[in-house]
Amino acid sequence: MTTSLVVVESHWGNTERIAYAVAEGLAAAGDARVVRVDDAPTRLEGVDLLVIGALTHAFSLSRPATRDEAIAKGATQPSASGIREWMARIEADARHILVATFDTKVEQVKRLPGSAAWAARRVAKSAGLPLTQRPTSFSIVGYDGPVLPGELERARQFGRDRVGAAAVSFR
Repeated sequence: MTTSLVVVESHWGNTERIAYAVAEGLAAAGDARVVRVDDAPTRLEGVDLLVIGALTHAFSLSRPATRDEAIAKGATQPSASGIREWMARIEADARHILVATFDTKVEQVKRLPGSAAWAARRVAKSAGLPLTQRPTSFSIVGYDGPVLPGELERARQFGRDRVGAAAVSFR
């Protein structure tokens, strides 16, 4: 039985919807819960698989300035801090936990360079966290959504696939 934690940064709720769909897929093999980055624990005792999800801000993970910009654009559920800051606070005893990353991108600009999932992967790798697979992006329409049709099912499948891939580390 696997214990999975999905930590998500979401400002309009779309990335959080994807996170819950990922957790549904993960739940096929054990306990899976979603927590917003502002409430995420830094001690990850008992977690076997950590899934990190964030929306792509300025081609990467959010920073204080891009979070302020999201609020100015009408973010309905802004986070006070971001994935980057949270990962810097994870305790050293969590370095054995397998990590997967995903992000959301606005459909019209998804082909542009940069990705919050790839940035989170770089941060996790430099912190010594083992990775399970390549980062994955999910598409939304505009900043405030909605999630594109089919993306929630794809997120569930991503979660189911992570359970199987948890034993194989992607480098």
